[in-house]
Amino acid sequence: MHTALTMPGKAYARRRRQLMEMAGPDAIVVVPSAHELIRSRDTHYPFRQDSDLSYLTGFPEPEAVLVLVPGRAHGETLLFCRERDADREAWDGPRYGPEGAVEAFGLDDAYPITDLDDILPGLLEGRTRVYYHFGRDAEFDLKLIGWLNRVRAMVRHGAQPPHEFLELGHLLDELRLFKDRDELRFLQRAADISVLAHETAMRAARPGVREYELQAQIECVFRSFDADPAYGSIVGTGANACVLHYRANAATSRDGDLVLIDAGAEYRGYAADITRTFPVNGRFTAPQRALHDLVGAAQAAALAQARPGVAYEAGHQAAVETLTEGLLRLGLLKGKLERNLADGSYKRFYRHKTGHWLGLDVHDVGEYRIDGDSRLLEPGMVFTIEPGLYIAADDTSVDAKWRGIGIRTEDDVAITKDGHDVLTDKLARSADEIEALMGRRRAA
Repeated sequence: MHTALTMPGKAYARRRRQLMEMAGPDAIVVVPSAHELIRSRDTHYPFRQDSDLSYLTGFPEPEAVLVLVPGRAHGETLLFCRERDADREAWDGPRYGPEGAVEAFGLDDAYPITDLDDILPGLLEGRTRVYYHFGRDAEFDLKLIGWLNRVRAMVRHGAQPPHEFLELGHLLDELRLFKDRDELRFLQRAADISVLAHETAMRAARPGVREYELQAQIECVFRSFDADPAYGSIVGTGANACVLHYRANAATSRDGDLVLIDAGAEYRGYAADITRTFPVNGRFTAPQRALHDLVGAAQAAALAQARPGVAYEAGHQAAVETLTEGLLRLGLLKGKLERNLADGSYKRFYRHKTGHWLGLDVHDVGEYRIDGDSRLLEPGMVFTIEPGLYIAADDTSVDAKWRGIGIRTEDDVAITKDGHDVLTDKLARSADEIEALMGRRRAA
C-alpha cells in the first residue's frame, strides 16, 4: 500500500473535454482555487484545493483560476497561477509557475494570476454563457461582475457580452457523480487505509482508554500511508455514541461501554467514510448484540438494493423497514408495522438518512432526486450505507437495558455493471467478526 498512486494526465484532459462538450461552443467556464485560511494570527490551516479544480486539473496551489473556453483557436484550457518567486519559495516551497503548470498539467496555456484582470474580460467577450459557482466566494463574485461590466461598457464598440449566467454545478456535479476507473482506484486506496486504521483502533481498545487515544491510533495509520483525515474523526464511548456529530473525543471509556468510531482517510483528495461500533472490552452484552445485529440486518437490506436500475431511495426504505420491524420485536416500539412506518415513529431512534454520495468530498456532489423522483442507480456511482440506532441515556420510555446505546455501521459501496462492490468489505462488521478480531489481539 506504500506505492503512491498517480492520476494520469489524460484522465484530467478527458474530464475537461467532457465538461466543455456539455457547456457548448459559445460558453466559458471559470473555476477559482480554494483560499488559504488563517487558523490563528499568522498560522494557516493546511491548504486543501477546491474539489472541482482538483477534479479538472490536479493543480495543488492556491491563488489560481482555471478558465475553459471551448473552441477557442488560441487554446481552450487556460490556467492563471502564481509566478515563480525565489524568495517566497525559500519560505513556502516550490511553485509551478505558469511555464511549469502548462507542462505538468497538460494545459494549453498559463498566465500569471496578476494578469487575470487584463485578460479575462477579453475571454468573456463574444461568449454567450458563463458557467461559474455563484455565491460561493463573494470576493470572486464581485471581480467577475466587474469584468462583465467592462465588456458591457464596450457594447457600443461592437463587444458582445455574455447574457446567460449558469450554475456550474448543474454540469460538473453530474460529471463528478460518475467515478471513472482511476477515481475508483483512489477511493479503494482511501478505503484500504481506513480499514487498517479501524482495525488498529479495535486492537488498541480496552476499558479506561480515552477517546482521543483511539483517535490518535486511527490518524497515525492515516499519516503512515500518506493520507489525512477526510473529516473530523468521531470517537464516542457510551452515550456519546448517540451524538451524531460528536467531536469532543475527550471522555474515558468504561468497562461494558460500546465505542462508535466514524473515521475515514482522504487519499489524494478522495475520501473514505467508515463507521464501526464495538465493545471496548471485546465482548458485546446481550442487549448491545441485539441492537448491533439489527443495525447489521438493516445494512444488509439496504445493500441488497445497491444495483443498477434501482432507485437510490430504495436502500433507505429497506433499512427503515428492517429497523422498525426489529424495534417492534425488541419492544422498543409498540403497535403495527404499517402504522409505525407511516407515522415515522422510528425517527426517535434513527434520525438520519442511510447514506450519501462519496468522492472528492465526503458528502459528495450529485442530485439525489430528478424531477422529484429518487434517481436510479447507475454504474460508477459511489455512496455510503450507514444505518444506525441511538437510544438516549435518559429515555425512560424504554427498558433500562437499552438506554445510552448508540450504534452505526457504515461501509462504502460502488455500483458496478451487475451489482455492487463494497470498497470497505475487508473490515470486520458483524458482532462475531468484531469479537474475533479483538480476541486475536488478546491472544497475541
